[in-house]
Amino acid sequence: MFDEDDLRRIRERREEWEAETRAPTVERFGERKEEFTTDTEGTTVEPLYTPDDVAEQDYESDLGFPGEEPFTRGVYPTMYRGRLWTMRQYAGFGTSEETNERFHYLLDQGQTGLSMAFDLPTQMGYDSDDGMAAGEVGKSGVAIDSLYDMETVFDGIPLDEVSTSMTINAPASVLLAMYIAVGDRQGVDREELRGTIQNDVLKEYIARNTYIFPPEPSMRIITDIFEFCAEEVPSFNTISISGYHIREAGSSAAQELAFTLADGIEYVEAAVEAGLDVDDFAPQLSFFFNAHNNILEEVAKFRAARRMWYTIMEERFGAEDPKSKQLKFHTQTAGSTLTAQQVENNVVRVAYQALAAVLGGTQSLHTNGKDEALSLPTEKSVRTALRTQQILAHESGAADTADPLAGSYYIESLTDDLEAEAFDLIEEVDERGGMRRSIEEQWVQRQIQDVAFERQREIDEEERLIVGVNAFETDEEPEEDIEEVSEENQRRQRERLASVKDRRDEEEVEAALDALRTAADDGENVMPYIVDAVKAYATTGEVCDAMRDVFGEYNPGL
Repeated sequence: MFDEDDLRRIRERREEWEAETRAPTVERFGERKEEFTTDTEGTTVEPLYTPDDVAEQDYESDLGFPGEEPFTRGVYPTMYRGRLWTMRQYAGFGTSEETNERFHYLLDQGQTGLSMAFDLPTQMGYDSDDGMAAGEVGKSGVAIDSLYDMETVFDGIPLDEVSTSMTINAPASVLLAMYIAVGDRQGVDREELRGTIQNDVLKEYIARNTYIFPPEPSMRIITDIFEFCAEEVPSFNTISISGYHIREAGSSAAQELAFTLADGIEYVEAAVEAGLDVDDFAPQLSFFFNAHNNILEEVAKFRAARRMWYTIMEERFGAEDPKSKQLKFHTQTAGSTLTAQQVENNVVRVAYQALAAVLGGTQSLHTNGKDEALSLPTEKSVRTALRTQQILAHESGAADTADPLAGSYYIESLTDDLEAEAFDLIEEVDERGGMRRSIEEQWVQRQIQDVAFERQREIDEEERLIVGVNAFETDEEPEEDIEEVSEENQRRQRERLASVKDRRDEEEVEAALDALRTAADDGENVMPYIVDAVKAYATTGEVCDAMRDVFGEYNPGL
């Protein structure tokens, strides 16, 4: 560390450099922009960073070592020298058979974990034969109407050998129950099931709007999942608290950080209020962040997130288990940065974003296909996206040492700045009564909308350049293969659902659904009853309807 005399000399030399070296050069040649900023509003990037910018930082308490508190430098001692991040490619479209085929293809190409996308009706708790599902079956992901579909998706894929992430929220309890049921039928011990359900309903009210139930019962279902999994499926991550969609909605990096961790605080508080011990469920909490274009800001964001969560769990909740204080996270490259113009440029964007995630210490990574601004990714573009991760892992050297950018005056200063701004936002959330109330009053949404509006203004006025969109444009039309879900596939899915209903024991189904309604009404943990219902081949829509009967539906206009 530098002592005060060293810092004084550095300050004096910097002033000399500014006056005698930099200023004449700027006066003669100018600079590219009047002001350089990060993506976080109001954060100016200085022309130079020195030890003076991190003079208040204490190595042990602020940085430490990988695998040790406060986890700024990573949650594991060996990081990628011991084991690379899990390489996932988001997949799932059309029918369960097509999704099974894509999963096998990705595993054969060297993918190390599965990431499952669901169509919009499934995400909203509707079956494929529901009028609300018309025209949407299989389009944004795979349609899962019953346990039969889930069994088909994982046909030939032993669940004790893969980790599966499921991007599902309001009906997460139902899809988790189906996954458990598939494992049971494969003879896999529940303790060996590994994966993650997104299960983050608060961000649905903020950014995505695929909610079903009002906030209070939604939080109750989530805490039921925490409790059930702690006992039955201890290796499964029970929630992926998602900043990704907050950033996709237009937030700044600091807002993504603050609102994601504030959601996490809300979930932990709800679980503690429900009588759960924090160290029983907190180790299975996970997070999901966006990797955006500003590489160095993203690295700083990931480092700040780990240190902030450690502080929150240590000081706010009194967690004792070190695993309860570790922020483990999945990263996806930024879908909102992909352009329909010059789609080949997206390969480069994705590679840089993936580099930021790895330099920031992610545990799991999804890289977008170049064509996702146009459609679901083709097999070829998915392979290129996966190869991007594999080249990064095996050829770039970025994975050879833990937290390689630590000690950079800029990175450390930016990490501190993001942490401070994010904690200020969390403090404001607390003053407003917590995240749930801030969401219900639309305050969080307005903060994000303001930033999104300003970013779009900057693009429209060419203050922010997007290559191929408002700079370096061409007249070329994209020539890409487009993945499409046919009406024939949608028809076949509805026929398959009808066949399942014809073959099942209706009395067993109705008994299971009635038991679920009673449990929901009496305040029992609903998870065992949902597992029973899906094993009887009750459909996603029927299980959600049983809970709708008790909990009602959320209408933000009322």
